[in-house]
Amino acid sequence: MRTDILATGVAAIIAGAFVVAGASGVYAQAKKTVPLELTGDAAARPWKRYPGWPVADYSKYNTLGQLASAPAPKEPRKIVGPVTGDAANGAKLVADRTRGGSCLACHVMGPAGNADLPGNVAPDLSEIGNAGREDEWLFNYVYDARVYNPVTVMPPWGSHGFFSEAEIKDIVAFLKTLKSPAVFKTELDNPEKRPPPVEKRDNLDPIENPGMWAVDKGQELWKEKSAQGFSCNTCHSDPAVSFKTWAASMPKWEPRLNKVLGVEEFVTRHAKATTGVDWPMETDNNRAMSVYLHFIANGTPIKIDTESDGAKAAIARGLELTKRKIGQLNMACTDCHGIAVNHWIRGQWMGEPKGQYDHFPTWRTSLLAIWDIRQRFQWCSVNIRGDELPPDAKEYGDLELYLASQNEGLKLSVPGIRH
Repeated sequence: MRTDILATGVAAIIAGAFVVAGASGVYAQAKKTVPLELTGDAAARPWKRYPGWPVADYSKYNTLGQLASAPAPKEPRKIVGPVTGDAANGAKLVADRTRGGSCLACHVMGPAGNADLPGNVAPDLSEIGNAGREDEWLFNYVYDARVYNPVTVMPPWGSHGFFSEAEIKDIVAFLKTLKSPAVFKTELDNPEKRPPPVEKRDNLDPIENPGMWAVDKGQELWKEKSAQGFSCNTCHSDPAVSFKTWAASMPKWEPRLNKVLGVEEFVTRHAKATTGVDWPMETDNNRAMSVYLHFIANGTPIKIDTESDGAKAAIARGLELTKRKIGQLNMACTDCHGIAVNHWIRGQWMGEPKGQYDHFPTWRTSLLAIWDIRQRFQWCSVNIRGDELPPDAKEYGDLELYLASQNEGLKLSVPGIRH
């Protein structure tokens, strides 16, 4: 039965009247409507975090899909008398990377690990002990800075359970000892003098970029016949012509799915509808085909639909999602790629949104793996101690369309290569 459906669908495609072969039957579509499998998920369910990624229960914190975090405090916690604590232990705590990456990720703090690539997103605290701040203010700013600044980038270290009240008092005791400018051993240790990274590798050279293997794999998959005897080549015998610019027009709003459809989900749903193969998102075959389709369109400026009603609404939702504070660290996309843009968070340079999309899927040299843009979104959530969503989540679609709109005009260069 399935073979008959697929044969009918492919014959109709070749004839010019597209037919979608779905799990629940054959659906006639208007001419030039691309066949898609419209039922079921495009990624594994239930979703399981990748092996090697941190495993913890972050269900009580916001995600891009739901609000769960406790609200910010309405008033500061009252502290009677001066804060006393163990300053030596406070120095250790502010440099403890297991506590959300440490305070040094954003602050220079005098002698506390200044040879450990401190960041400069937040103020240099090396002389905070001379600032005349009250102990209660210092305690509350560490405990939950939202009580003073609702949109702060500072994580709620106390409210979200990174440090106990006693530990925060130790941190305050340490802060009160900081009264001299930081001294750095090298210019690289100083975030104000550390040069921004510049990617100079030729990402399309297979010797430089191992991710180019996916182009070869994609070409093989294109011609590989499914169990029903069909392949991409059945309908698209010259992909270099028929898909010369296509990937640069993606993602797009897909009304049949009531969501934004990216290249990777398109591959899953189109391949299943036309050839019967199962290439779920974020599997090797799916990534290889995505890289290949992007590679064909290399050099084409990104130009997506931003004018249709569905696209406009999705972009607006995506913009709002960039502002949502998520995870235990309570951070948003706009914290890193807005407020902190062109600054260091420890050894990571925070770039602006433009330039964060045109090279995906990209080879991660530190991981020896190809990541598509949805996996990058997932890791951002995990990295700030939040729960990620499945790669085919509607929220990621909205976010991807918004990001693509910020990268319009840039030319595709895939596979990229990044650390």
